Amino acid sequence: MNAQIIEINCNNLDEKYEFNKIAKQASGAVMYRQGKVVMIAAVAIDEKPVDEDFLPLTVQYMEKSYAAAKIPGGFIKRETKPGDFETLTSRIIDRSLRPLFPTGFHYPVTITVMVVSADSEVDMQVAALHAANAALFISDIPVTTSIAAVRMGTVGDDIVVNPTLSQQAKSELDLLVVGAAKDIVMIEMRTLPTKEGEIQNANEFSEEALVDVIAMASEAIEKSTAAFIDSFTSLVRTPLDLALAEEKIDEALYTFIESNYVQDVEKAIAHMAKSERSSELKKIRIRILEALEAEGKEASKDLVSKVLEQYKKTVVRAMILDKNIRADGRKLDEVRPIEIETNILPSVHGSCLFTRGQTQALVTVTLGDKKDSQMYELITEKNSQSEKFMVHYNFPGYSVGEAKYIGAPGRRELGHGNLGKRAMEPTLPMDYDGSIRMVSEILESNGSSSMATICGGSLALLAAEVKTTQLVAGIAMGLVSNGEKNAILTDIMGLEDHDGDMDFKIAGTKHGITALQMDIKLGGIDLSLLKEALLQAREGKNHILGLMEIAAKEIEVSDALPSTEHFLVHPSKIVDIIGKAGATIREIIEKFEVSVDLDRDVGGVKLSGGDKDKVAQAKAHIEGIASSPVKKQMVYKVGEEYHGKVKRIVDFGLFVEMPDGFDALLHISKVAKERVNNLQERYSEGDAITVVVMEQKGKKVELATLEFLA
Repeated sequence: MNAQIIEINCNNLDEKYEFNKIAKQASGAVMYRQGKVVMIAAVAIDEKPVDEDFLPLTVQYMEKSYAAAKIPGGFIKRETKPGDFETLTSRIIDRSLRPLFPTGFHYPVTITVMVVSADSEVDMQVAALHAANAALFISDIPVTTSIAAVRMGTVGDDIVVNPTLSQQAKSELDLLVVGAAKDIVMIEMRTLPTKEGEIQNANEFSEEALVDVIAMASEAIEKSTAAFIDSFTSLVRTPLDLALAEEKIDEALYTFIESNYVQDVEKAIAHMAKSERSSELKKIRIRILEALEAEGKEASKDLVSKVLEQYKKTVVRAMILDKNIRADGRKLDEVRPIEIETNILPSVHGSCLFTRGQTQALVTVTLGDKKDSQMYELITEKNSQSEKFMVHYNFPGYSVGEAKYIGAPGRRELGHGNLGKRAMEPTLPMDYDGSIRMVSEILESNGSSSMATICGGSLALLAAEVKTTQLVAGIAMGLVSNGEKNAILTDIMGLEDHDGDMDFKIAGTKHGITALQMDIKLGGIDLSLLKEALLQAREGKNHILGLMEIAAKEIEVSDALPSTEHFLVHPSKIVDIIGKAGATIREIIEKFEVSVDLDRDVGGVKLSGGDKDKVAQAKAHIEGIASSPVKKQMVYKVGEEYHGKVKRIVDFGLFVEMPDGFDALLHISKVAKERVNNLQERYSEGDAITVVVMEQKGKKVELATLEFLA
């Protein structure tokens, strides 16, 4: 088949798709172009299904260094493990495309997107989503729906669809929405801080304003998906004949469980609210197998487990929809009990132990200098970037009772850490000149651990005396729907996340939303229902913020917190603070045990140290140096005598402090007519000495002694 090129101009994007040109042995492939960006997206399938009841989908988004005319830095000159941006983009593609696969599709699928040419103005995530979607849509995999992505931003007071990267850098909003026709399947959102005069704000969006922007995005998505389907349908390959796993229910076994074990299952559900690793259903399964055996009926352990799981899910959803009862007895809009402790770690700059129900996060903050920031590279930027605020999220197996080795962070850990960073970053001081590393150790988990990270992290920042503009709280919302009835759940736990239809994470201050992440298991979500969920989330978020404000007032400063002083001196005095060859600044660092950062342009001085008294003494010492009058060098008369003081003795002579305060050199050859081998025997530092000026060239003055001239 000949190569075919399709151009689509929609929503401020000029995209070109080239099919049947590259990777022809893949199930589906496309060469995607936008601006200078070129991406290769390919889909491959293993036609042997897995036994487990899930879709084994793997997404790999990869940026090649040559795409930006770069050679990889470091010792190894080839691409190695993916960077955070690549991993997070892979995760976004996965979450967007996974809902397109039909129910019962259990075949391993790999979607690879390679960036082979970059552009500093193109949104790589939107481009990668469209490239992957096109390759999947025209493939021989039975996917019949197309998705589209739009990024919403602001240019001045206007909302813009798909702004360029330079426009995004100035935007107050970063909203990525992915959908299929009228159905929204994924949302990621954050705000960016601005500064008006001396007042910084985090640009929190109200719930009502956010729904309006999402509605605009939904209209744009509908246009794009219609264009994709119209343009790509004629190129779709003949679908593979793949059998889909059927969700068969053993009606007799289901009825047997429903008739005899309803109360047991309801009790087990209550136990499961206490631990995601509850063994109560296993006990019921054993009793069912024993009862069936006693009646002379046969049933495998796997079949009983599957039917029991189906019945459990039905009971959980019915309790919520019909009785407004949740597994742990809470109301639909009720937040679990919260306990907060701050600065419980004596050797840490700032810490918070945040517990909400059966979810617990220990969040720590460590402060550092600029040099402690994380260096990274983006394919759309020529220079290396510096990450001053780092959020690292760790999820050990023991947090859910699993005996599991702790290894390198996976995509989930990186995603949750990134969500926490996006939520809290708008409240940090924009002029903060140091580095902050936040680490969240999840000690116990029953849902919403990423939101616990945000709550504990915001308080840990205050505990480390970082002057944030507002406290930030996060809350996870859920949805259970049967098409006719809808129940929105506040602060969902693991059971409700597993058996529900939506995972909706919202974070923000008392003024509005700073970050949001949503995944829909249904075909989509109605905007009126989305608005209702946002407003219910606001009530829960404000409840948590109220408890956090009380805890913030009780924070006791950690003894480990470094003392820091920022002050200004006249820029001309920076050279005096440094001293000759850095001697003065080294002396300050060693004597007062501080670190010193200097800004030559504005005369900025930053002192940091573990001892507040020594930091104060270092400040006074530097201010003393800076307050001394500006020395003006004399013009000396050659051949005349002057009285000075021996300042320093070196192998080749003496440095003599002259009457104007400047140093002049008395070379060893000018001390006496006969060679002097050891100046230490003749002079000591501080000795008075009479010298004769032999020559002056600018600031350089050469001397001789009377003995030499005699």
